[in-house]
Amino acid sequence: MTFVDGPVRVTVPATSANLGPGFDTLGLALDLRDQLEAEVLESGLVVEVSGYGDGEVPLDERHLVVRAMRATFERLGQNPPGLRLSCTNVIPHARGLGSSSAAIVGGVWLARELVAGGHLLLDDAALLDIAAQLEGHPDNVAPALFGGFVISGQETDGSFFAVSGSVDPRVSAVVFVPADPVSTEAARGLLPATVPHADAAANAGRAALLVAALSGRPEELLRGTEDRLHQQYRRPAMPASLALVEALRADGVAAVISGAGPTVLAFSEGVDSRASQDLAQRCPEGWVTHSLAISGVGAAPADGR
Repeated sequence: MTFVDGPVRVTVPATSANLGPGFDTLGLALDLRDQLEAEVLESGLVVEVSGYGDGEVPLDERHLVVRAMRATFERLGQNPPGLRLSCTNVIPHARGLGSSSAAIVGGVWLARELVAGGHLLLDDAALLDIAAQLEGHPDNVAPALFGGFVISGQETDGSFFAVSGSVDPRVSAVVFVPADPVSTEAARGLLPATVPHADAAANAGRAALLVAALSGRPEELLRGTEDRLHQQYRRPAMPASLALVEALRADGVAAVISGAGPTVLAFSEGVDSRASQDLAQRCPEGWVTHSLAISGVGAAPADGR
């Protein structure tokens, strides 16, 4: 095998996992996309970052995209003599919008594209496996890779699965992004080892309802996004986010903590709709809001390659 000449480019969407009741299982791709470019060099490693992470993330082998690329090259049995990587990041870091999953998916995708015939050796299921192993769970990497709404999980043998669901074209999202980050590790550390059986049963029913609500019954989104499994336990790490969720839901808006937080996601009725414009006005001072379409496209070539 040989490497392709010149750079390859990919765009990867932001994602929101859990969506209320679908803890570690449900994920949605959002139309906010990082762009990455990579090429094989004769030697060395060059990493360039602009946007989020500039001046903060390591620019060496520790960089998450580089780690994902190395894992994929290893699976392909390849070792490029040198690499150049350029990342233009618009997905906020440590906010619950899948920035790490976008980096991982971008890395595995770039590495496969840089190897001539890489598609013959690694299909998308193999990329999902590498990405989910690196991330630890598939709920964000699956929609980042495939786009749209994805139900994902892990089998008892350690393998991962991802099944795409449909999203009603009327559904969009407004996200409210706080200024301060919360690490996924910190948010997960607040979760109890066990939960009441009644809460688990309630979440199972709401998660099933959410699948139906997203696919064609958006009027059921408020009921379908009710959660008893994880959001309230995370209140100490993100009290302002939970307060916003509760205020929005009290007004009939289907709002949830996005992923591990602290971003709040509220479902709406179209990016340019009056409902989305009104929702954006609810943004707390010092936060940033985005009205986003659901992205039906996951990782995809940028600029035609």
